[in-house]
Amino acid sequence: MRKRLREEGIEASDLESRLIAVAASGKTKEQFVRDKHLYVPDDTFENAAEILLQRRLTGEPIAYILGEWEFYGLPMNVNRHVLIPRVDTEVLVDAVRDLYKGNFDGVRVLDMCAGSGCVGLAIAANLPFCRVLLADKSKEALHICRANTMKNNLTRSVTTIDLDALEAPPMLLGLFDMIVCNPPYIPTAEINGLSPSVKDFEPALALDGGPDGLAFYRSIMLNWMQVLKDKGYIAFECGEGQAGQVAEIMRHGGLTDVKTYKDSLNIERVVIGALHN
Repeated sequence: MRKRLREEGIEASDLESRLIAVAASGKTKEQFVRDKHLYVPDDTFENAAEILLQRRLTGEPIAYILGEWEFYGLPMNVNRHVLIPRVDTEVLVDAVRDLYKGNFDGVRVLDMCAGSGCVGLAIAANLPFCRVLLADKSKEALHICRANTMKNNLTRSVTTIDLDALEAPPMLLGLFDMIVCNPPYIPTAEINGLSPSVKDFEPALALDGGPDGLAFYRSIMLNWMQVLKDKGYIAFECGEGQAGQVAEIMRHGGLTDVKTYKDSLNIERVVIGALHN
């Protein structure tokens, strides 16, 4: 499997072949390592591995094949209705943790365009004083959010709601100390130029940010400031080269103390601003 993945130009061929082997065995990683020397009396394992390998060789991301991916140390169920959690997005959680360092007061967080729920769940897991509302307009995504909330034993601090970031908030939603959002930010015209593993498998709904990729930032700043408490924060993830424009949208919308956080590749990945009425 490693050789065939390498021949297809898959950089992480060693890791991915191991992950496929574990998935084909029907065991956990720990069980697989424990039992790896046991004799296999038929072709069940090899056949299962070949089916998974063929899916990978046709371009399907390894995360969807496995049905699970790790984010900020938490296991997340994923399927083709949600984006695969990426390490770049962990900077968004880092930034929120930095803001609330040493805070033990109750903090209400709205995670918009939640997808798998990875951002809000990582915040809830690492900042136990937070109460998090995971919001998405995709019913399939909300189903994954609920599954991941249960998977990570966070049902006491995390709930879900059907909300559209491009529309005004419903009445009686309440106020939030923090709004976090990793919105769709790929300009529409650029989607066809994405790698096949993204364009052909990940949900277009979670990629398309409108003509210039900034539609969701504008809508949230226009419509959702009304549910942000005074001295509250909005934190966005953005694409490469978008931080300056996103920061300007935030300032124009009434936020101050706007600052950016860089990811591991030194790209300005997260922009945060505060509301001071």
